[in-house]
This record gives sequence, C-alpha cells and structure tokens, in this order.
Amino acid sequence: MFDSLTLHNFKAFRDITIPLKPLTLLSGLNGSGKSTTLQALALLRQSWDTGFIHKRGLLLNGDLIELGAGVDVLHDDHNDEQIAIELGANGNSYRYEVAYDPAGDVLHFSPEISFGFLAGTEQAGGLFGHNFQYLRADRASPSVSFPKAYHLVSERRFLGDRGQYTTHFLSLFQDEDVDVNLRHPSDGSPGLLSQVNAWLKEFSPGVNVAVEDIPRTDTVRLEYSYGKSAGISSSNSYRSTNVGFGLTYVLPVLVACLASPKNSWLLIENPEAHLHPQGQVVMGRLLALTAARGAKVIVESHSDHVLNGLRLAVKNRDIAADNVGLNFFRRGGAGGQPDRIAPLVTDEGRLSAWPDGFFDQWDKSLDQLLG
Repeated sequence: MFDSLTLHNFKAFRDITIPLKPLTLLSGLNGSGKSTTLQALALLRQSWDTGFIHKRGLLLNGDLIELGAGVDVLHDDHNDEQIAIELGANGNSYRYEVAYDPAGDVLHFSPEISFGFLAGTEQAGGLFGHNFQYLRADRASPSVSFPKAYHLVSERRFLGDRGQYTTHFLSLFQDEDVDVNLRHPSDGSPGLLSQVNAWLKEFSPGVNVAVEDIPRTDTVRLEYSYGKSAGISSSNSYRSTNVGFGLTYVLPVLVACLASPKNSWLLIENPEAHLHPQGQVVMGRLLALTAARGAKVIVESHSDHVLNGLRLAVKNRDIAADNVGLNFFRRGGAGGQPDRIAPLVTDEGRLSAWPDGFFDQWDKSLDQLLG
C-alpha cells in the first residue's frame, strides 16, 4: 500500500513529501494546502476511473474533483513547468509527471516518463481498486429520498463524492457483517445497519435510521426515529429534513468506516461538520479504529475535538502511535509554499510539539478572557 505522496509544482506546493500513515490528519489555516493533498490523490483516482491515466494523461475535471485548467494547478512560484504527483510504496516510487498546458484540462504525461500501478495488489482495494471513498466537505444535504447508483454501489461500493449514494448502499448491504473490532460495545448485532444505529446514538441519543426502497423509482427513502430514552415520547418517523444536518452529514462517514474492508482508502474532508463536540471526539476514535483495522484513512479537519479523539484512541491502545501521522500546514515557507510541521503522538496520546496555530485557538482565547 502506498506510504508517501510527493508533489511537484502542484497547486499550493512546489516540492513536498507527505508520509501517508494508516491514519493521516491534515490540518492548518484555510488555503494552506490541506485540500491540495487530498485533491492530488483524488486526481489520480479520477484519471484512473475514466481511463485517462492509461492514455497517459490526468483529467482535471470529472466526477470527483473539478480543478479547472493547467493554469489553475501550476504552483505560482514554480521553478519549471512540470507538474508531478509521485506515490511511494515500500521503497519504490510511481511518478506521474505531466507537461504544462495552461488552457487544457487534460494534462499529458511527459514522453520520457514511465509509470506503473502495482496492478496485482491494488485491485482488491487501495487507491486504484474497489472500496475507495472520497467524501467532500459539501456532502449531500438532508432530503426525503436519495438516488440509487447500481454499478457504483453494488460493484464498486462507492458512496458518491458527496455521500449521495449512502442510503442506497445501506439498503443493499444493511445485513452485511461489520468487523468485530469496529462494532459498538452497546450492540452485539453484526449487521451494518444495526451498527450504524449503535454508533449514531453517540451523536444523537436514542436515534434510529431506516432506509426503504421506493417502489418503481430509482430512489431510496431515509427516515429517523427516536425512542423514549431520547426524551421524545413519540415513536413516529421523521424526515431527515426535520432532524437537522448533523445526522445526515455524518451518515456517509459512519458507513464508509464500518463497511470498508482492509486495504480500503478513505479520503474524508471535515468529518466533524455539523456535529456536537462530543460527537466530534467519537468521530476521531472511529477513524482511528478504522485505520487500525487496515484501511488507509486520510482526513482533513479543523477540529481539535477530532484530534483529541485520535489522541484518546492512541492512549486507549485502539491504534498504535506510530500509525498516526499529524500534518500541520502553515503559510510562509520557502519557495512560496506552506511549511509542513509534523508533531509526533506519544503512546500516552501526548504531542511532541504544539506549533503556533496548531489547534491552539482555545488557549489563545482563554488567555484573552483571563487577561
């Protein structure tokens, strides 16, 4: 499985190498390079899915991401006009270098570059196989029903870049067993839907989600209900549009974590969106459990609560400390690109360093309030 990502003249970065741990957290101010990292990986996947990568090119605009034209992805302070994305795997490197075309949205590989994909090992899972998920920050909003996508869901097990096929996925695979290491301690039922509901109660006590195919349509209904333990006496079902954004926003992340086998790749932007702080901590732990099981989880987050959930997972031995990679990007580095600072996590969940701007706003605000 790929263990590093190197970017040359791609968007925010002129030259940078980012280790890809089983769980990789990307953090930093807006516009500091977090999204660039995820987009580079999504660009390779998009080009693979559409066949452009086999035709020796990268497709900038497609179903996963829309990056514009060559002029939009070339680093501002470039020292040449080559753009490259390189993947490292066990000491080997796989470099995808393209020639700059300012107006083109298909960038073609440099003629002298050879490339390869670990074809024998990446097909069952991984960046170029099934069980790949890319969940963008602008996930599907609550709706009465959601679309089906038969091939994407049943064959590739893809939830959609906005999580729009999650409801269809649940309707097809609701009885599929969840790995024992990912099951919530409150519910011994192995089925996916049962486990989704068990974890969902961490975000909203007493809640249950139900999915139902709408006959003679290509849509699936999504509803929520509450038990009396939630302080709501009614057992009526509620449309997702009437229970707030948080539950529907978290649902694709939950399903991606619980249903992804070993060697899966999960690229997730802002998993904490619309969640209460308590739920954000739980999300950090679930991401850690997913990575510890053998998936590659790469997360962009602004949440100190997600970070603390990861640290607690390390302290509680849910995941080994050296399987967690923290990356803090800060503008103002050499060559006009952001610096990457990588604090280490100890076995007790403590950090080796707290660089200025790294999840420290609470301390700064508290100093002002007490000063």
